Amino acid sequence: MDRYERLASAFVGLADTLVADYDAIELAQQLIDSTMSLLPISAAGILLGDAAGALHVFASSSEQSRLLELLQVEADIGPCLDAYRTGEPVHVADLAASSATWPVFAERAAEYGYKAVVALPLRLRDERVGALNLFLGEPGPMQQADVAVGQALADVAAVGILHQRVLSRSELVNQQLQTALNTRLIIEQAKGVLAERGSVDMDKAFNLLRAHARRTNRRLADLCREVVDGATTRDILGRSD
Repeated sequence: MDRYERLASAFVGLADTLVADYDAIELAQQLIDSTMSLLPISAAGILLGDAAGALHVFASSSEQSRLLELLQVEADIGPCLDAYRTGEPVHVADLAASSATWPVFAERAAEYGYKAVVALPLRLRDERVGALNLFLGEPGPMQQADVAVGQALADVAAVGILHQRVLSRSELVNQQLQTALNTRLIIEQAKGVLAERGSVDMDKAFNLLRAHARRTNRRLADLCREVVDGATTRDILGRSD
């Protein structure tokens, strides 16, 4: 498919998640998949705000990008946090040149081979729910057309996260967001269990969990809870023993 077809497919895929009882985790991961497929980036990550406005790591394309997101949260500083707090995109064409602004973040990003970053807010009008980090392997500005695609995808995801606000009280929406964040913790625990049992890295463990959930038409969160609770992982790992 050409890029326009892939872009249309990405929006259709995101729209398919906007149904009753949608899976916020899958929606976020779909956004990550779409940005990785459509944009000239090396990695991506999402931070999501809870009811109190505190940010949490919610989705990532790799373990390295997850650790970079976590680093920003723990240090309470970074481009993704700036995008979330201001509601405006943050463009860093050369992380090395910006090391004075975010020294620890810039150093760790360089270790992982990321030279530039674009952080985009997850927003619906004036309401912000998180931010999307796009990591580039080479220094230089991202093309404006690519930034526009990234922001459009982020906006659709934000609508998905907030669409229940139109139908429900804000307290319920906050509860749903908190539940999604708690679910993310279960997924991280399940990744660790599977990585240990299968002697695979964390990225591979997540891909195996997600693939098995899709193959068996189950919610990823439900599968991960079973893994954490001690369920067999032979089918997930593709073992017959």
